[in-house]
Amino acid sequence: MRPELVQPVSLARAAASLPEGSPAITPAPGTAAGAWDVEVTGISINSAQVLPGDLYLALPGARHHGAGFAAGAEAAGAAAVLTDAAGLDQLPETALPVFLTADVRRLVGPLSAAVFNSQPQDGSAPLLFGVTGTNGKTTTTYFITSLLKALGRTTGLIGTIEILAGAEAIPSVLTTPESPQVHGLLALMRERALDAAAMEVSSHAISYRRVDGVVFDVAGFTNLTQDHLDLHGSMEEYFAAKAELFRADRSRRAVVTVDEEWGRRMAEAAGTRGVTLSTSGAASDADWQVRSVQREGLGHSFELHGPQGTPLRVRTGLPGTFNVSNAALALAMVLESGADPAAVQDALDRQDPFTVEVPGRMQLVCEAPAAIVDFAHNPDALQRTLESVRRPEGRVIVVFGATGERDQTKRPLMGEIAARLADVVIVTDDDPHDEDEAAIRADVLRGARSAAGQDGHGPLVLEEAPRAAAIYRAVELAGPGDTILVAGRGHEVWQEVKGVNHALDDRVELRTALAKAGFTVPTYDGVES
Repeated sequence: MRPELVQPVSLARAAASLPEGSPAITPAPGTAAGAWDVEVTGISINSAQVLPGDLYLALPGARHHGAGFAAGAEAAGAAAVLTDAAGLDQLPETALPVFLTADVRRLVGPLSAAVFNSQPQDGSAPLLFGVTGTNGKTTTTYFITSLLKALGRTTGLIGTIEILAGAEAIPSVLTTPESPQVHGLLALMRERALDAAAMEVSSHAISYRRVDGVVFDVAGFTNLTQDHLDLHGSMEEYFAAKAELFRADRSRRAVVTVDEEWGRRMAEAAGTRGVTLSTSGAASDADWQVRSVQREGLGHSFELHGPQGTPLRVRTGLPGTFNVSNAALALAMVLESGADPAAVQDALDRQDPFTVEVPGRMQLVCEAPAAIVDFAHNPDALQRTLESVRRPEGRVIVVFGATGERDQTKRPLMGEIAARLADVVIVTDDDPHDEDEAAIRADVLRGARSAAGQDGHGPLVLEEAPRAAAIYRAVELAGPGDTILVAGRGHEVWQEVKGVNHALDDRVELRTALAKAGFTVPTYDGVES
């Protein structure tokens, strides 16, 4: 996640580049003033990832202080250590220069930007798109990169499913990596002369300062619905975290979807640097507007009207009207970056870039029955997905659960939504982490059974675990004209139970179950294994 060549930067020069108001850096007692001349070629906040020449940033952690691991960083070749007063007290004896600051975390991003020279002002940095919101971030970033490729651009991607630096794929663990990795990746993309990159920007990434020091050329907002309240506490705090992306020092331009109140408030936060997008089809004074939405196979066609005058004709083969919103946002962001509308229309017509498959996002596994795997893991996403897969004929069978050690209030809400919109509800396990699986299922079942009622006219509600067994049960109940939706995990290939990762891919389990039941399953050589 780093460029091959990094120009060494002295600690004095790196410190001088920090934004005004940053915490001051001073040499620790015993560190000579000449240590400011020490040159570094990288940044690390993890002693196990230190490379020779790195500045090791020893941060306070939930259980341990990073200063306690400074010996490992020194052995790996670190050039210097930056920590706080508490870290200095725990620092083992070291020959490295040691520097102090009041808030190490605040300096991780800006120092990473300075050392890796990730976004120089000489025009060599890739055009950078950032997408935030509760749902749709992954698909929108895939749409952006697909459209840019159709325009002949070379692209990078940083997101939940994978990280791409041109043709090279790097497995992704976090929606947004830690700040040194982000800046290292941006510098790597610049070194490889990529034209543009798209990045998912989660509220965690903003709150934990993983995108500090990054400036987005165009930032986009999808929507805001209940999720991550275990971190943020309230929707107001959740909104405030997302709004940080639209500050003037973080994004030069913004496209904000204003289909609901949170979006309208986000547009206010973006101010004059932002333009608005309406995807509801209703009358609107938004700068960009989706109109003439028509069902076309599993997907939709539509028109995007905007300041360019002539509307653009667009289609996406991905199911769900929410993918119309995702496609419209991606398109508006690319146009706001300066792309020529005529060239964009030509690319839309010739290459159909919004029909790109997004792993685990409305991913079609089988057509009869229609079998779909999706990442829907919160109430709004589950509702939109269930509404989108309903067909005139046939039943909807949904398999889903809830994640352990996360917002518990959404569990019964998701159960209620499933019971209201599906014909068969199979409640199973998601990632329980260290929480009791049966207790999580009970929370979801409470909402489902409450909505199903006792009159016998509601959906069939079942509890089935483990998850693979629930998927097999859904296939057993399905006929060729039905729709099976396996929701919540999408592209994920591991299930965490009591600290142990178990191999589990919903797409693989669904394909296997369908084949064993005698259904015709298309061959696939995609990402899952």
